[in-house]
Amino acid sequence: MTIFKDPLHDQLGTWPIAYIPYGGADLGEIESVAAVVDEGDDDAFHLAWTQAADRLYADARAAQSNGHEASARALYLKAACFFGKSYHAHFGWPVDPRVTEASKRQIAAFESGLELGREASRPMRIPFENITMLAYLIPAQGRSNERRPLLILTNGYDASITDLYFASAVAASRRGYHCLIFDGPGQGTTLIEHGMQLRPDWETVIAAVVDFALTLPQVDPKRIALSGWSLGGYLAPRAASGEARLAACVADPGQASIARGFREHAIKLGATPEEAADLGALPEPLLAKMEQIIAADRGFRWSFMQRGYWVNGARNLRDYLARIEQFTMGDRIELIRCPTLFTLAEDDPLASGTREFFDALQCPKTLIPFRTSEGAGEHCEMRNRSILNDRVLDWLDDVLMPRPGSITGEFVVGQQFDHPAQR
Repeated sequence: MTIFKDPLHDQLGTWPIAYIPYGGADLGEIESVAAVVDEGDDDAFHLAWTQAADRLYADARAAQSNGHEASARALYLKAACFFGKSYHAHFGWPVDPRVTEASKRQIAAFESGLELGREASRPMRIPFENITMLAYLIPAQGRSNERRPLLILTNGYDASITDLYFASAVAASRRGYHCLIFDGPGQGTTLIEHGMQLRPDWETVIAAVVDFALTLPQVDPKRIALSGWSLGGYLAPRAASGEARLAACVADPGQASIARGFREHAIKLGATPEEAADLGALPEPLLAKMEQIIAADRGFRWSFMQRGYWVNGARNLRDYLARIEQFTMGDRIELIRCPTLFTLAEDDPLASGTREFFDALQCPKTLIPFRTSEGAGEHCEMRNRSILNDRVLDWLDDVLMPRPGSITGEFVVGQQFDHPAQR
């Protein structure tokens, strides 16, 4: 099912479908934005989302003025989601002023909504190197002052801090977990405001986040888990390989190498396995051919030349490929000691190496497949995020709050399938 006429707009604009159960949007609102965009360009996409966000924000202020704080909270949070969706098509360097402005309005609306909750959550700052990273503690629903397990959520390439809130934090809070969300290097406000690029040594980032979490009196220091989605499916296991204070790790999906897909593509274009072993050193004719293919495809161009170059601080394709070569588990897989869960969505191209990575793990481990027949076969289960959250949180319950019969050792949940990339 497509909602937006342009494939890239549909890719970016349908994210909020995953957030419907958690207050990020309603289907009719998404369809209304798509109708306004129609066959328009990226400017029309940005304008349609911004106008919808402006309307939601104005309705929120009116509801708050009339004493309807519950309605105001819900509307502010939706406005934050809509501002957040407005600027992704304009990713790239130099930073488009519309990206900066929309990000600021996104955070302002988000904080207005959080402040109206029964358990208000206010912005925090996590010290990291020469900056501070924006963060929020989303408390366990009805148990904000109790010492509870903490779930740290980490993003990947595209998403920002409000995506973490709607995609997983609300569900975790309802289940009784405190949840810490933050914008790391290369993500959200840390990228837009500070210009700090993504980095492969995510254990360094999470060490700072855990240091900060341990200063919070509500956090049980022995029950801290980390979950990453999309590119976070590499970042979270990488962090777990160097941060011993984690009690559990979730990767949606597990990825041992970010360069894997490019390596396979280079071989299809004629590179030898030896040449493809170092993407940053590909022969110039092959690199030029690859660059031509990327530039000719709107989706590829946005993913790599706009988003990828900006997030990684790359100047060109060779520079970008050299940088993503660094995002590898290498010989670090055996260093993961905590119980680890990998997801495996049936039609997710980023999950092509998940089973191989899972088999290499030497820690207590669980693999949960998600099928297209249950509406969860796409990347990060975005068309049925509820089933992902339920199964992941069930597993976390068993790991962090074990009962007789809880999962230990290697465990594969549910019916198996061969991933398309492995067929």
